[in-house]
Parts: sequence; structure tokens; C-alpha cells
Amino acid sequence: MSSWPGKYVIGLTGNIATGKSVVRRMLEHLGAYGIDADALGHRSIARDAPGYQPVIDVFGSWILSQDRQIDRTKLSRVVFADPDAMAKLEAIVHPLVRQAIDMLVKRSSQKVIVVEAIKLLESPLRQACDVIWVAYAPQEVQTARLRQKRGMSETSACQRIEAQSSQEEKIRVANVVIRNQGSFNDTWKQVSAAWKDVAVAIQSPLESPEVVVKAEFGVQRARPGQANEIATLITRLSNDRQKLTHDDVMAAFSEKAFLLLKKDAQIVGVAGWQVENLIARTDSIYIEVTVPFEKAVRVLMDDVERASRELQCEVSLLFIAPEMTVKSPIWGELGYKEGSIQSLGVRAWQEAALESMPEGSKMYYKQLRADRVLHPV
Repeated sequence: MSSWPGKYVIGLTGNIATGKSVVRRMLEHLGAYGIDADALGHRSIARDAPGYQPVIDVFGSWILSQDRQIDRTKLSRVVFADPDAMAKLEAIVHPLVRQAIDMLVKRSSQKVIVVEAIKLLESPLRQACDVIWVAYAPQEVQTARLRQKRGMSETSACQRIEAQSSQEEKIRVANVVIRNQGSFNDTWKQVSAAWKDVAVAIQSPLESPEVVVKAEFGVQRARPGQANEIATLITRLSNDRQKLTHDDVMAAFSEKAFLLLKKDAQIVGVAGWQVENLIARTDSIYIEVTVPFEKAVRVLMDDVERASRELQCEVSLLFIAPEMTVKSPIWGELGYKEGSIQSLGVRAWQEAALESMPEGSKMYYKQLRADRVLHPV
């Protein structure tokens, strides 16, 4: 039984480059509320967060960058080479992360929670979970992912992998093991099968994607089974500028969700939407020319915000093509401001924009709530 009455908590862990985040996002597609404990750890030592000064007091101001933020690269070089230094850092960060997780779980409207944490099994958080899931990938797959996605040399990748506890130890204590070494489809099948056991455990039926109806339009969160429809629609509405296949969309599902705009049971629009680290990001919007543009955008963005607020997001970032910004004043009417990444002010928001902003797009943003997780009181 988890530490939160009425909640069923999945503790998700696994070594580096085993695809933990992909598994968490799949669980989110199925209806779970996802929490990235490692991202909360990064937030806890940002300049405006409660762990900032304690970390400087322990490690010194030399770890600061020019903008007075803690340089996590400098800090990691120290703590990964010195177990005592790592223990000191964790003594500062872990209590703050646990407080943040506690607040997010209690506020969440979802019954199933998934907490992703690389050191889950070594922390008290393990006892707070109902079940332990472990993401697994062979070392050669881990190495290839680190080289491809993080630009590491083979030597550096192997050092990072070998510095962690063995995957076999994690598998021995796991209730569910997701072998994440093949295609998205392969992993999705494993997660979907294990999700059925979650439904039994919480004594609640699996829910179909909800269609939110507003006047003549409805909005539905897509499932991977609709990948062909989404690929065809985006390819056509982008006038072949973005030619997508079924596999392209399936790969995109590992990072984001698609919200489908429907009229008379036909899909007439789509938005690519992602929530990560309490930040909503909409990186693409496509609307059929046969429907009223402003009305369609308003319905889609209303649903983006509704879903983002339900997931406790602090801000909604919107990235749109320049030609769409001059098409209508709708963005300002919806409360979005055009801005630069620097103008966002909050480090976590800036990092999200840097990570997600498509080349050549313009950024608009809207703060969804005033109180922020891990902001000093």
C-alpha cells in the first residue's frame, strides 16, 4: 500500500539509457500521472529554489556559472568522483524532491501515479510505492543510445554505465520488467499488457480516450493505434513539408501526445503536445482549411490548457510557424505573449524551450499558475 491513500503508485527505475522516460510517457498515454524525480532534483538547486544556497555552502561558489546558476556539469564532476560528496548533495536534494513529490501526488486527480527515479531503490521513496517497474536494455543498446543522443565517446558511455549498480540487481526486486531494446511498438505492447494488471489492482476499468465536445468540435487524445491517421493528416496539411510515416508517429509517441480535433466524427486538426517537468509544450498545430481557423485553434488550445492544468503545469509554451502568427491575432486573445527564451526568466522553463523549440518557429507563453514547485516560500 502506498503512502498516499486512494493512490496507486508505480515506482519506475532503471539504469542510464534504458528508456525509463519512454516507459513513463507510455503510462501517461494510458492515464497515469507521471513524475520525473530526477528533473525535480535539478529544479531543487536552481537559483530561485530552496536547495540553491545549501549546495553553494557545501561545495563553494566556484560551481556557479556566469549567470549565477549552479553549473550541473561542474557539480557532477565532483560528486560522481567522490561518494562522500554525492552523499552530501543527496542529503540536500532528496528531502526537497520527496516534499515536491508528496505535494504533486496529493494534488493529482489521477488515481495511478508513476514516479520515475534512477535511484528509487536506494531511497525511502521505494517504500512509498505499491509496485516497482524496471526498464531494461542490454549494455550495447545503452552504449549506442548514449553515443547517439548525448554525443558521448564509447569510453565515456561505458564508464557511465559501469558506474551504476547492475541491472540484474534491479530486475531481481522488480514486479514488472520492461525490456526496452526493440521498437516503440514492442515496448508499447509490454507496457499495455502490464497496465491491465494495474487496472485489476485498482479495481477500476481501463478508460477509453475521452472526447471533450465543444459546440461542433470535439477534442480527443490520440492513441498509438491512430498513428497512420495522424501521419496522413500532418503530411497532407503541411503540404508535404513534413512527410511522416506510421513509424515516425510511433517514435513521436515516445516523447509527446497528439490531441485530435474532430468535427462530425472526422479529424480536422491535430496538435503535438508534451508535458515534461511541469511544463506544457505545444510544438505543432495543423488545421484543415475547410474549418474556421480561429474557432478551431481556440478549441484545441482550450483543451491543451485544460489538460495541462490537470497535470499541474506551471506554464504553457507554444511554438508555431511564422506564417501562422500573422494569420490571426488569436494567440494574444488566448492570453499568450510572444517572447524569447531569455524572457521566460525561470531556468526550468528556459531549458524546456531550448530543448523543444523547432527551428524557425516563434515562441509564445502563458503562465498557468502563480505557485511553482520547489520555489522558496
